[in-house]
Amino acid sequence: MTDAFIYDAVRTPRGKGRKDGSLHEVTSLRLSAVVLDALKDRNGLEGHAVEDVIWGNATQVGEQGGCLARSAVLASGLDESIPGLSINRFCASGLEAVNLAANQVQGGAGHAYIAGGVEMMGRVAMGSDGAAIAVDPSLAMKTYFVPQGISADIIATEYGFSRDDVDGLAVESQKRAARSWEEDRFARSIVPVKDVNGLTILGRDEYMRPGTDMQTLGALKPSFKDMGEMMPGFDQLALMKYPHLERIEHVHHAGNSSGIVDGAAGILIGSAEFGQAHGLKPRARIRATCKIGTDPTIMLTGPVPATQKILKDAGMQISDIDLFEVNEAFAAVVLRFMQAFDVDPSVVNPCGGAIALGHPLGATGSIILGTLLDELERTGKGTGLATLCVASGMGAATIIERV
Repeated sequence: MTDAFIYDAVRTPRGKGRKDGSLHEVTSLRLSAVVLDALKDRNGLEGHAVEDVIWGNATQVGEQGGCLARSAVLASGLDESIPGLSINRFCASGLEAVNLAANQVQGGAGHAYIAGGVEMMGRVAMGSDGAAIAVDPSLAMKTYFVPQGISADIIATEYGFSRDDVDGLAVESQKRAARSWEEDRFARSIVPVKDVNGLTILGRDEYMRPGTDMQTLGALKPSFKDMGEMMPGFDQLALMKYPHLERIEHVHHAGNSSGIVDGAAGILIGSAEFGQAHGLKPRARIRATCKIGTDPTIMLTGPVPATQKILKDAGMQISDIDLFEVNEAFAAVVLRFMQAFDVDPSVVNPCGGAIALGHPLGATGSIILGTLLDELERTGKGTGLATLCVASGMGAATIIERV
């Protein structure tokens, strides 16, 4: 099997996903092209240099529909001979794009790919494409569907995480994100977004709230309590499936859940022969990839079985991993991961996560993989694992080792 290497990883800063966000006037197409052009220019990709562009986005409607991947290629400086493939694995779309590209290289279907994703959450509303599991009663009732925020509260209830626990993780995420910017940890990967005159629209993640503390978060009301307890409510539905729980403890709110933001990211993946032909040095080898389905009601537990599966497939132990990126969709997701594997919190999301920086759904998987690579290089460590929970009950993971 051919080895698949990461040669480069870039991302845009994440803008607030609302009308006053810095990227609100930038389309999904244009933001995708910014990333593709950066990878092209940084690595001298001329002609049919890569086999395909695999691009993830979770809400494939409106400006993010119609095979955005191919549109982005045509809007960028990449050669028109390069096709494009749009994929959707919800929150793991950006990581799944990378995994698919790596699998193609490993199988000999082309020497190189660009993979990543985009989500303009301030322009294309989450859920605006519809989802059978949420809107079709025949499936919603069969799966005991509840909204993700309630799923996160079920995790907190099931595994014993208190309001202080989830708020504490959120405060730490903010501190780590702020420190990472102060120490220029993102400098290698960040591509500023500029206007037609070359003036910078956004050069820094703008969702962060570094002054956040336990008192600030303690003043916030649980976001999903009313939704869950309305009669007949989602709590009642969940308790039908999990009767051992006496009640659902609602501990999540906007301050300990992932931020709604705009952003894009891309990764250049190729074989050793590709690197030699283009004079490029590989930064990491993709050692293993995986995806898995999980309980669709509690929904967000995927990182645990995905990690168990990928470690088994790779013949590795959790102790073989030096650093982890576990997407902070909700605080309880990360707490459950650390609890399940008994890992040191200092090696999980050391640069902060989506609670502080935001979660542009289709891009986040490729963002956290790039962050993982940068941090492995900065610290001199060898092996990292990135994983995300996924809507409707799935998980995805990738293991990389620094070259």
